[in-house]
Amino acid sequence: MLFTTLTLSEAREKLRAAAISPGVEEVDLLQARGRVLAQDLVNREDVPGFDRSTMDGYAVRAADTFGASEGLPALLCLAGEVFMGHPPSRELLPGEAWRIATGGMLPAGADAVVMVEYTEELDDQTVAIYRPVAPGENVVRRGDDVAAGKIILPAYRRLRPADVGLLAACGWERVPVLRPWRIGVIGTGDEIVAVGQVPSSGQVRDVNTWSLTAAVAEAGGEAVRYGVVPDRLPDIRAALERALEECDGVCLAGGSSVGVRDLTLEAIAALPRAEILFHGLAVKPGKPTLGAAVDGKLVIGLPGHPVSALIVFSFLVRPLLEPERAHPSFLRARSKRSLASAPGREDFIPAEIGVEEGVTVAYPVLGKSGLIAWLARAQALIRLPLDAEGVAAGDWVDVCWM
Repeated sequence: MLFTTLTLSEAREKLRAAAISPGVEEVDLLQARGRVLAQDLVNREDVPGFDRSTMDGYAVRAADTFGASEGLPALLCLAGEVFMGHPPSRELLPGEAWRIATGGMLPAGADAVVMVEYTEELDDQTVAIYRPVAPGENVVRRGDDVAAGKIILPAYRRLRPADVGLLAACGWERVPVLRPWRIGVIGTGDEIVAVGQVPSSGQVRDVNTWSLTAAVAEAGGEAVRYGVVPDRLPDIRAALERALEECDGVCLAGGSSVGVRDLTLEAIAALPRAEILFHGLAVKPGKPTLGAAVDGKLVIGLPGHPVSALIVFSFLVRPLLEPERAHPSFLRARSKRSLASAPGREDFIPAEIGVEEGVTVAYPVLGKSGLIAWLARAQALIRLPLDAEGVAAGDWVDVCWM
């Protein structure tokens, strides 16, 4: 499998087919925000469960107000009042009006509400209507929000605050959601030192395990950071075995390249029941990426360069952790400079995004894949597709937010 390169799409499908999902759990509604629904949720009752007013005013039969004006108001009998939280005591009869507050239950017989601004109580028994209303005006009908038997939220939706509110309105106290992926993050390299340590000559601080741990969390996963292990086969294998025992998958940064130093491939291949799915992607940066499965648990060998590792994570691993984004979405922008590319690979170039004369534009941020500050400046990535031979300044390009 050594550098028989796959496209990102092909690699994602191989990983998806080999992975065993962490499963499903039920959580309380307060814990549901940000979680991913495990199934379609079908509403069990009409919401609202009764016709209700959307304004303070008077419940009426709309026909009794036709022709009403300031000069010739419709005079109706003030016959009752709707009390919040209680059903009306009887049906509203022709020629009657009932006081009603916003959210109150419409009496049977009423089909509209006149806003209080267009009325006047002339005495205890008479209300003047100065503006006509149409049937259904200022009224929400039973089931207008959500009808019984309808899908209120689809499977694989990541729940937002408004979704939680909808579930509350529909009576869902507990919600079936996907268990978050628990992903172990391992770095490799004899030259890597801890963040709090001052590097000596030839050493650099650990970037990958921190940035990838943050990336896993941002994608809704549960990240377990195992730190950095030396470039020695027994150490890498031991770290992999521990992470695979404790997690649903592993991201291992560094050690995957070509030649005698390809320790990640050796360590994974030596694990019992390991299957190498691919080694090499038709992508820049990130060509030496490796994918494997061990008893349904995924192992992703990411490049050691921080920029390459994060870019590949975004397009290869994140879609697996976020099923609602199984396929990355792109917007269109005009590139502010020419960019070179080679057919047969996807290129991703960090970019800053702006607007000029109402048009979205992308300013490529060019640098080397080992320089994290280069990526930190960018808000998005320009994608040049497999068949591209570069673009000229001013050409339209695909852009994905980071």
